[in-house]
Formats: sequence, structure tokens, C-alpha cells
Amino acid sequence: MLRATGITLTLLAVAILGFVGYLYGLSGIQEARAQSNLYAQLRGELSQAVAPTGPAIPGHPQSPSSLAAVPGDPIAILTIPAIGITNMVVVEGTSPENLTLGPGHLRNTPFPGQAGVSVIFGRRATFGGPFRNLPMLQQGAVINTFTSQGEARYQVIAVSDSSKPVPFSSIPNQLLLVTADSQIAPAHYIEVEAKFLDDINAGSVSATPLPESGYFPLIGSAETPLGRNFYALITAMAWAIALAAAAVTGSFLAARWQRWPAWIVTVPVLLAILWNLYESLSALLPNLY
Repeated sequence: MLRATGITLTLLAVAILGFVGYLYGLSGIQEARAQSNLYAQLRGELSQAVAPTGPAIPGHPQSPSSLAAVPGDPIAILTIPAIGITNMVVVEGTSPENLTLGPGHLRNTPFPGQAGVSVIFGRRATFGGPFRNLPMLQQGAVINTFTSQGEARYQVIAVSDSSKPVPFSSIPNQLLLVTADSQIAPAHYIEVEAKFLDDINAGSVSATPLPESGYFPLIGSAETPLGRNFYALITAMAWAIALAAAAVTGSFLAARWQRWPAWIVTVPVLLAILWNLYESLSALLPNLY
């Protein structure tokens, strides 16, 4: 019993340390790979003029005149030279799962470059921390976005903290960038407010905001700032049970076979289950973290 208890506690400690390693190391590799694939996908769609121009409308089929984005689809390219962001792909949706792929567009706001206030969320610490340096932005910094409708340029006018918000400006066309206020234990969020630049001498850059799609879907609590997907707890529990079952099976095989064959069979299964468990657990953390 003492030996079994010791092994159980050791495995639990390894699993916890593995989760920390996943969040601050492997998740960044996962995000970088997703960004590479999404960038290639969006470039292909832009070249064929089939990139999304607005959110998907339930019950309405997509057509060339009304291209729709579903959560997880790449919709825009973001560049912020002041903090080293270049050609970063923005996906549709701001749930914890969507933000594992990169910055996400809040679905009930216009696309970047369209008339109105467009909002983009990004993680601060995990999954590559694409918005890690966002609080360092200063007034006057330029933000460039590129979508299927063309390029748009914005200029930072304010950086605020949700714990001490500043009055929202009355400028009609803006871009808001949002991330967590801390890389350790976020309790609030940072918001960068940028105004649309209507510079008629900007060449290919849009001189006026483009019309928005006219449809904004309802969003869930998991898509709001610092939102969590509590339903992921069910999935995490299922993977935890699968992990325990695989560990017991591995112990049984080690008792019946030689140790190395049992490890060769069991370890890949355990790693696959752990990866899925870690993905489920990460969805329980704030989406901006």
C-alpha cells in the first residue's frame, strides 16, 4: 500500500509539472504551428478572393457574395511594429479554445477595417503569449490589419486597465486590443484603444471604413474578457479517468510481461491522453491568460 501510494503521488506530481510545462512551453509550439498553417490557409483564401467578410449566419448557406467565418477560421493579419508583432493571424472567436490558435476576433463586433468598433483578444502568457507586450504600446503607435476587404491602419490613443478604466472616446471607428493584466494571476484586463486612420495618402490602405456585415451573433460567457469554458471540466474528468485506466492497464501489463515491452505499449497512450487532458484543463483558465 505504501509503495502504491508513493507511485500514485509521484505520478500526480509529474502530471502537474507536465501541465506547467505544457502551458509555458509546449503550448507555444502548438500555437506557432497553428499560426503557420493558418497563415498559409488565409493567404490562399485571399489570393482566391474567398476569405471571410463577416460571421456565419445560422441557417444561411455561404455564397461568394456573403463569405462567412465560423469560430477558428482565419480572418485577418495583424501587424504592430512597436511590439514586434508581424503577420500574426487573427482567428474568429474568443473562447479559450479559439485563443489557443492566436489572437481572436470578438464575434459580436465588426471585422477589422469595417465601420464601428472591432475587438481582438490575445493571450498574455500561455500559447505563445501573442499579446505579451501589449501594455507597452504608447500613444501614437500604428496598428495595421489586413482582411479580405483590404488593409486598414489604426493609431493608439489610449491604454487602460479594467480596474481603473478611462472614459471611452466617442470616435466612431476603432480597434480595441484586449489581454490579461498579469502573466501570473490575471484579475483584470488591459485594453488598447486605437482610432481608424483615414489618411487619403496611404496608398493601398483603406481611406474610409468598409461597411460591416450587418449580422452579429450572440456570444457566450466563455468569449468575454477573462472568460472560461466550464464545460471543459466534463471533458477533463473523462480524460483523467482514461489516464487512470491506462496507468492501471500499464501496471497490469508490466506484471504479466517484461517491463520494457509494457512501457513501449503504455507510454505513447499515456502521453496522448495527457495531451488531451492538458488541453481540456487549459480551457478552464481565463481565455486572456
